[in-house]
Amino acid sequence: MRRLPPLTAIEAFVAVARLGSIKAAATELALSAPALSRRIQTLERFLGRPLFDRRHQAMTPNADGDRLLAAIAPALDSLSDAVESMTSGGEVLRLRLGVLPLFASQRLFPKLAQLRAARPELHLDVDTGSNAISRLGEGLDAVIVLAREVDPTLYAERLDRNKVYAIGARTLTEGPDPLLRPDQLVDHSVLLHRDMGDNFTAWRQSAGIADVEPKAVDHFDSGALMLEAAAQGLGVAFMLESHFNDANDPRLVRLFELEVESPYSYWFVCRPRALQTKPVRIFRDWLIATLRTD
Repeated sequence: MRRLPPLTAIEAFVAVARLGSIKAAATELALSAPALSRRIQTLERFLGRPLFDRRHQAMTPNADGDRLLAAIAPALDSLSDAVESMTSGGEVLRLRLGVLPLFASQRLFPKLAQLRAARPELHLDVDTGSNAISRLGEGLDAVIVLAREVDPTLYAERLDRNKVYAIGARTLTEGPDPLLRPDQLVDHSVLLHRDMGDNFTAWRQSAGIADVEPKAVDHFDSGALMLEAAAQGLGVAFMLESHFNDANDPRLVRLFELEVESPYSYWFVCRPRALQTKPVRIFRDWLIATLRTD
């Protein structure tokens, strides 16, 4: 057999090439930065040429590095799949998924029967706890989160772009003093999610009422409870277009008809290395295809 470089050196090279830095790759592979650097140097000595352009903390594959990555990354992924299939017994694939409760109830669970029919071997452990991204690799394989942006060292795919809706009870638009103008919010409570405060900021700037303060601001950590509070006439909820449309609640109406892009999006997020595992890839591919169809 032809002599090959150590597999650990190849794994280190692929991680650094994909993530762009020693620090990020070391975190991903649970190694110290010096140990990872030594593995890269071992591969470069074996090949007799440098594979990266080194600039401060960043490492970008040079022409030789790009050529090597294109040739060996698919083979390394196939090797990972083969080992995984042997260790999993080929019966059950399990994904530990962190997901926000409102996304789960409105957009994920109505479609899960389709996933089960297509991939009966895939089973989900669903976690709706907080701080999902920080728990990747420590209890969670992948997460679906609402965020402005995601740490570039992680694999992240934007699932949608949403508009901010002012959502209120239908009764607010009726009676002797209907809520018809944005400046009338001075007499009403605003309902905000604790993690999405900038929705209201963006909306009222677009509405031209940046200096108008609502009667009160009530904070929630549950989107479902925000919608129910709005339906009960307890205030005006500033949420996403998809939240309103998927709620399909006749008690609720969209107020004011302003077109305002939300600073937040839903994202599918995992560690780059996790995307090499079959459960994560199956779920990610199904999720993207399903949302595009919708």
